[in-house]
Amino acid sequence: MAKVKSFFKKAGLWFKNHAPSKRRLIQIYSALLFNANLKGFIAGDIYQGGTKKLCTPGLNCYSCPGAVTACPLGALQDSLAHSNTTAPYYILGILGLLGLIFARTICGFFCPVGLGQELLYKIKTPKLKKSRYTRFLSYLKYVLLAVLVIAVPLLYNGVPAFCKYICPAGTFGGAGGLLVNSSNASLFNRLGYLFTWKFCLLVAFIVASVFIYRCFCRFFCPLGAIYGFFNKIALIGVKLDRQKCVDCGMCIQTCKMDIKHVGDHECINCGECIPVCPTKAISWKGSKLVLAGIDTSVTEEEKVSVKTITAEKVEQTTVSEANVAEAQLSPVETVQTAEDKAEAVKRKIKKRSFWLQFSAWALALAVLVTALVYYNFFSVAEVADKKYDVGEQFPDFTFGTVYDTAGAYNDDGEKIESIKLSDFYGTVTVINFWYTTCDPCKEELPDFREAKEHYGDDVDIIIVHINNSVNDEGVQTVIDRLGFNEWNLLFTHDTQENIFKSFDSSVTAPAAPRTLILDKDGVITFTVNGKLTYEILDTEIQAAMNK
Repeated sequence: MAKVKSFFKKAGLWFKNHAPSKRRLIQIYSALLFNANLKGFIAGDIYQGGTKKLCTPGLNCYSCPGAVTACPLGALQDSLAHSNTTAPYYILGILGLLGLIFARTICGFFCPVGLGQELLYKIKTPKLKKSRYTRFLSYLKYVLLAVLVIAVPLLYNGVPAFCKYICPAGTFGGAGGLLVNSSNASLFNRLGYLFTWKFCLLVAFIVASVFIYRCFCRFFCPLGAIYGFFNKIALIGVKLDRQKCVDCGMCIQTCKMDIKHVGDHECINCGECIPVCPTKAISWKGSKLVLAGIDTSVTEEEKVSVKTITAEKVEQTTVSEANVAEAQLSPVETVQTAEDKAEAVKRKIKKRSFWLQFSAWALALAVLVTALVYYNFFSVAEVADKKYDVGEQFPDFTFGTVYDTAGAYNDDGEKIESIKLSDFYGTVTVINFWYTTCDPCKEELPDFREAKEHYGDDVDIIIVHINNSVNDEGVQTVIDRLGFNEWNLLFTHDTQENIFKSFDSSVTAPAAPRTLILDKDGVITFTVNGKLTYEILDTEIQAAMNK
């Protein structure tokens, strides 16, 4: 029996010593809440419901199968790319609101990418210590913010440069989450040099995070740079009382980030500096609002101070005749009474703090359970009513905007403004789906141009843009810049958002390029997911013509 008690005692002690901190629990909670669509990792598809219009506070790729919200950094790039002369007030307002309330507390508590880096850093290896060199490198993220997040999307319509070329969250969560699913095996034939580059970059970030604390956050994350601008004025975070500070440097030595002082733009407000401050000069901003009672401990020095001050006040008190009865108490008894009152207040605060935290965690747990149940059992992906496969009649869709290209004019020289699929009955029709930032899409388009030049009026080729977040002006700009406007092809837009989803595919996640070929009667003769070679295209066109 004694051995059993000893075992449970040791087990309890181990769990107590290894229990995750409140910050770690909040990090895990946030990562799970913002990626509540767990079935996406199994099915291999991306959630595209209503909550994708909202932004996650931290960095969390839109294309991750589990993501139920959008990434604020991706949304910012997208909105800047399509803003033209109008400022993207919606996303700027969201970032401003999050910054004013939390600032880089989001980095320290709510960002899944930050959590992943901290867990990697726990691997026992030699670590690279911060220095003036890492401090200098920490300014790189501001350069990336200015160039890749702001300048490139504004100058080159529809190019989310940071997401496309740098962001490891997209590679790990988006591409990785989809490729591991067997139903998306055909996605592998779309991987090119860009994926190779980003995969190598992801591996480099992972390895670096083992040796360097929050490597990506410190040197590369533009979202952290944005929130850093709000650190001094945010409602929640850490603050330094200069009157109590003795400039011992313990906070800076303890901090693994490249801060110069508590609460500057590099501080992620993790709070690890609070317990090491010998003068208790560091505390939480906004504690009276949301963090009341988190630190209610009273040190021995504070107890002695209370006793001394109380005794001095008792000795200095002049007792009047009207208060003789009260004056019967000795200074020691008065101090004891004051201590009892202090203890009572302390117990009251502790009790209130317990119930406040209990209520907060209960509410948070209820929200998480509700989200997991909803997204995994009740949320239904938006799909077309029917999938069409080879041998079936393709429905008579009306396409959207017809872009200004050489192929958009009729024999009388008039611009074609709208087209229906039935307008092309009588000839073989090739429909290709693409979007402006899809490199494999743009790489295969010259083959469609060559096919049109070869077959002339015997074949109609329609190039359909499927990314409805890009406005018509942005698409036309890309078409003009790449010289597609000189081609004898019809470039149009899928404004109905259902043509693209209406032919059978083994790929459950939205992806391009995709191509299908219809015979003279509008019956599907061929479909393919991924980049198409001219040889295959030519063979399938001839097969459709010979039906």
